[in-house]
Amino acid sequence: MRRTPRQARSRARLALLLEAAERLLVDEGVEALTTTRVAAAAKVSVGSLYQYLPDRGAIIDALAAGYFARLESVMDDLARSAAQEPWDDPVGVLVDAYAGIYRTEHGFRALWFGSGLTEQTRAADREHKRRMADGIRRVLLALEVARDDEALARSCHAAILAADALAQEAFRRDPQGDAALLAEAKVMLRGYLAEVTARY
Repeated sequence: MRRTPRQARSRARLALLLEAAERLLVDEGVEALTTTRVAAAAKVSVGSLYQYLPDRGAIIDALAAGYFARLESVMDDLARSAAQEPWDDPVGVLVDAYAGIYRTEHGFRALWFGSGLTEQTRAADREHKRRMADGIRRVLLALEVARDDEALARSCHAAILAADALAQEAFRRDPQGDAALLAEAKVMLRGYLAEVTARY
């Protein structure tokens, strides 16, 4: 973004712009995310948009940052939940939660399945996946099935990369997620989790 809004009114204006951008993204795809179209959809001047989002790349990056924040918030909730109660099937809980986000975040799917991701967004996604992997690590430690070390961090990163790839393919096939492929993802990840936890 060109500048970060600090006052409540400015934050509300940016939220309005991003809501309009997300509607365009869901309805028409990444190609619709021009500054002119977004400003018109938000019913503001292009000059007002430029204060925060000077080009298509900035719009895409800001939308992606919002999606990442929501995904990471869900992971934080799961890590807290794991610390409070035992889970019989950690993989099932995590995959179902991840799939639930894909079902409800239509803009996230439209952005990731489109072809307009910027290099900055791709770099942010790599960091986001590392934070999600850290969430998996916190879940396993809370469930007391692993010991905290570098190997665990590496395993959690591999697991989140695999889960993300499988989730993307499942939702490319079916807007509700290909149930059979999601079931296979659980089988694969349960086997991997058993292998990881057997090391400790």
